[in-house]
Amino acid sequence: MTEVKASGGTITGGGGLQFVLHVVRGRWFSLFASFLIMAGAGATYLFGTYSQEIKNSLGYDQTTLVLLGFFKDFGANVGVLSGLIAEVSPTWFVLLVGAAMNFTGYFMIWFSVSGKISNPKVWQMCIYICLGANSQNFANTGALVTSVRNFPESRGNMIGLLKGFTGLSGAIMTQLYLAVYGNDAQSLILLIAWLPAALSVAFVYTIREMKVIRQPNQQTVFYHCLLISIVLALFLMAMTLIEKAIPFSHAAYVVTATVSCAFLFSPLLVFIREELVIWRQMKQQSVGPAYTIAEDHENDPPVTVEKEMNQIPQVPKEINNSKTTSCFSNIFFEKPARGEDYTILQALLSTDMLILFLATLCGLGSSLTAVDNMGQIGGSLGYPETTVKSFVSLLSIWNFFGRIFSGFVSESLLVRYKFPRTLMMTLVLFLSCIGLLMIAFPFSGSVYVASIIIGFSFGAQLPLLFTIISELFGLKYYSTLFNCGQLASPLGSYILNVKVTGPLYDREALRDLQKKGLTRASVKELTCMGNQCYRLAFIILASVTFFGAMASLILVARTRQFYRGDIYKKFRGT
Repeated sequence: MTEVKASGGTITGGGGLQFVLHVVRGRWFSLFASFLIMAGAGATYLFGTYSQEIKNSLGYDQTTLVLLGFFKDFGANVGVLSGLIAEVSPTWFVLLVGAAMNFTGYFMIWFSVSGKISNPKVWQMCIYICLGANSQNFANTGALVTSVRNFPESRGNMIGLLKGFTGLSGAIMTQLYLAVYGNDAQSLILLIAWLPAALSVAFVYTIREMKVIRQPNQQTVFYHCLLISIVLALFLMAMTLIEKAIPFSHAAYVVTATVSCAFLFSPLLVFIREELVIWRQMKQQSVGPAYTIAEDHENDPPVTVEKEMNQIPQVPKEINNSKTTSCFSNIFFEKPARGEDYTILQALLSTDMLILFLATLCGLGSSLTAVDNMGQIGGSLGYPETTVKSFVSLLSIWNFFGRIFSGFVSESLLVRYKFPRTLMMTLVLFLSCIGLLMIAFPFSGSVYVASIIIGFSFGAQLPLLFTIISELFGLKYYSTLFNCGQLASPLGSYILNVKVTGPLYDREALRDLQKKGLTRASVKELTCMGNQCYRLAFIILASVTFFGAMASLILVARTRQFYRGDIYKKFRGT
């Protein structure tokens, strides 16, 4: 009986069971599992939906609520620990740690809000939400880094898709909790606790690094996935708007959730078709001792279609033969050229990384502040609660469009016109300024447009940041570097949200109380109504973002020669 090597294992014969094993062990199914995990890894973007429930149940003021928002952002963006763990442990361990952290953190929040335990202290709630949000980094590191290493020549498309599904996570989980629990914000927290953890556990052994022969139709497969994801996003956006205009029964919510899940699982059909083509090619060529790719290397050893890797992805021979260096050597001098593998300290202490850090601090810090306050912004401007929830959902959906746009469009512009990704980052930051100013100076319906612009620009920044880091500093220590690269985001959120936006909001709320002849002790929570509530804060946010865009222009000038070259040449071994 003929043996055929595929997907990290040996397949005997050609029966249906063997084909199922071939699919499950393949890199395309690993990518599908990554899609699902990333679709459940965006619970932090739902903070605007359940934050009011926390505020009401525990009696917090706005400053305390934004403090919780900061620890949520801090946990979601400080992923150095997950990166370092991934450098020395297998992917399955990273995913299991993330699942445990997600369940523990959000389950304790649900316990607190639902009154099943006595009201925790503020510092305890900060730990809970930081722990739950930090699990997102373990999902990112396990799924995203592995997928980028499996598809190094399509990293822009790959990161755009994966982060796009994370951007859709808020809208998807909203549909699921409405179908399962009804319109209950406390139950949404419970869903956030168990669903992402269950996904990571279910696919814990599926996601792994593999050595893959380049496939000519790889881009076509990604564009099919892009089309499916766009249809899913449009469906979710339509349902979000319709649900706010027309009362839905529980059965109707079940239908919308079922359709959403059907779209979410549709990429699996594309991947099965792709694996079927590979399977048939293997059977046709199974007359030899092992399936190989026919190339001009007659004397080379057989090459399997996919081979499971343990930790570090294989790279072309000339790169492996380079001199091995310590992580602490040549930190300031004799650094590699852009695109080669930097050590961790070489990358972190480089001028390019410092500029990226500054732009990220300004851009993502301002965007996160806007995202976290979107619910209160709508309330302060007099929008009804159902409309406020639509702002949060629209922000989540356009967050997705920003991610796939920056991933696919930047990849296409780079390949065709050598358009630098750093310049795309600059343009996105300028766009974000417009959305922030629309909140500072609101007009009729402006929050709808602002939520779209802020969601789009916020989503676009993340794939660009992650891709730029991989391109400038290499993939060897990418697990750690991409997590270090987003450290500026929680720092910016702390400065701009906790120290600027929250106190300015509370100051305006106290002025409202004084005008009414009331004191702080006479009300349970501080609430501000009117255009003035967020005006000064968002003028500051827009100014900071503009400064970040100008800093990003410096990086454009520094890297323009690098992006004019063939930055993926080494992955083709040419």
